[in-house]
Amino acid sequence: MFRVAPLWGLALVLLATAMPGLAQSTGSKEGGATSAAKPAADSFGRDTPRGTVSGLISAMAERDYSRDGRYFEAKADAKQLAQELQSVLDAGGTIDPFAALSNEPQGNLEDGLAAGSERIGNLSDPKKTPILLARGKSAGGGEVWRVSQQTSVVARQLHQHRDPNSIDRSLEVGGASVIDWLTLLGIAALVFLGFQAVNAAILFAMGRAMQDREKSRVYRVAYAAMPPLSLLCATLVFQVWAGSMPVSIIARQAMLRYLGIFAWVALAWFLARMIDAIARLAIARMEGLQRRQTVSVISLARRGAKLLLLFVAAVAILDTFGIDVTTGIAALGIGGIALALGAQKTVENFVGSITLIADKPVQVGDFCKVGDVLGTVEDVGIRSTRIRTLDRTVVTIPNGDFSALQIENFARRDHFLFNPLIRLEYGIGSAKLLQTVEMVESILANHERIMRPGARARLKELGVSSIDIEIFSYIQAVDFDESLVIRQDLLLTIFSKLEEAGVAIAYPTQTLQLKSRHRRDDAERTQMASADGEP
Repeated sequence: MFRVAPLWGLALVLLATAMPGLAQSTGSKEGGATSAAKPAADSFGRDTPRGTVSGLISAMAERDYSRDGRYFEAKADAKQLAQELQSVLDAGGTIDPFAALSNEPQGNLEDGLAAGSERIGNLSDPKKTPILLARGKSAGGGEVWRVSQQTSVVARQLHQHRDPNSIDRSLEVGGASVIDWLTLLGIAALVFLGFQAVNAAILFAMGRAMQDREKSRVYRVAYAAMPPLSLLCATLVFQVWAGSMPVSIIARQAMLRYLGIFAWVALAWFLARMIDAIARLAIARMEGLQRRQTVSVISLARRGAKLLLLFVAAVAILDTFGIDVTTGIAALGIGGIALALGAQKTVENFVGSITLIADKPVQVGDFCKVGDVLGTVEDVGIRSTRIRTLDRTVVTIPNGDFSALQIENFARRDHFLFNPLIRLEYGIGSAKLLQTVEMVESILANHERIMRPGARARLKELGVSSIDIEIFSYIQAVDFDESLVIRQDLLLTIFSKLEEAGVAIAYPTQTLQLKSRHRRDDAERTQMASADGEP
């Protein structure tokens, strides 16, 4: 029951989270009989500005201008409007990157434009006329986004001033000229190599300027930050440079869309290396201050921050591919019960790690005994704790089990017990025995590293082969190694005093008494005579 109850509690919480979505779904089905039917999703993806742009670019790449015409508000000559807009865009017009386009049915309501109007880019004229989408009714009765009639008029005027022979359709790949693809790839390589050269030059200059660059915090942070930072800057510069180049809009949009993946990877890489660099500096500082518990907190926080960063980057990359992560995250409410059942041990270990950090039974560097494992704590992670044993092996214990085991922390000892037993030979007189006890007790009293009061030496017992004197005291020491040195000094002092007093240390001995044969024969004759009645 102890383990089942928390599981059911978690399951009920997740079920409660999922219930609003289930109720909403059920309500919508039941209400369908009394309310108007909701319009179906647009088959051309024009429900959102992002869907309209994606469909428009896809149709342009396939040269399907008949389908392209469905993305224009103007009804007359829609195919011609699509060709003219593509021509103007190829001349240097820009469309916002995929991730920057609104994926909401209402569009971006904070762009300063009127409701039902959405800016998605600029035309190639000197005035940088914005490309606008207008929201209106479709044939199916739903609200869809299409290229506004105002944008179509300006695009036609610009197209009339273009040279029709300036468009090269000789060899195309993916709807764009091979020359355009090679141009964009060459620019990307040039920008990236340029930033890599700048990165190497900066690190070289810093290395020459610093005496001990390996120990320099600034150099280590720069060394960790430069590679991902150069990739991130190269990505941003390419977006600005290539976004308005007079090359195919198909190639540009494809490059800019999937270049966003590199931008997110570079940003996640940069932040992850910064987290590691800052954590290492903080750990080194805390270890110098002997704040080992803080080291465990920093290690756990570093792992948690990197996991959160990985999650955010994964969501952003999935969004770049057009995957609706909002629906997936909402589905976790319904699948939460199954997740809780399947990840019970994972949740238990995570809670155990938080318990270890909060309760502080051990810290990194502590010598301890956990269950049957004896060793030094090397790391307290999110899932498990690693202990280096005396055999130099590493034992990994899940934190859920670790927090439930009996933990003996030797590093928390404030004093070290000094409790030897001195065995003396029989034959020592009672007076000398008393003097020996007092002598040992005076050694304890005069030693500066023995705690007082409480240190004592007493006659414990008269053993089988020795007279035993027991010492009970505590050594004041910082660590175990120092206590061993003090223990050795005390034992040598006691031994030398016993030598000076002529008191011998007992060995485990036994006395064996043998009777002579003559005595045994006399005893037998005496016994036989007694049996015969002789006096």
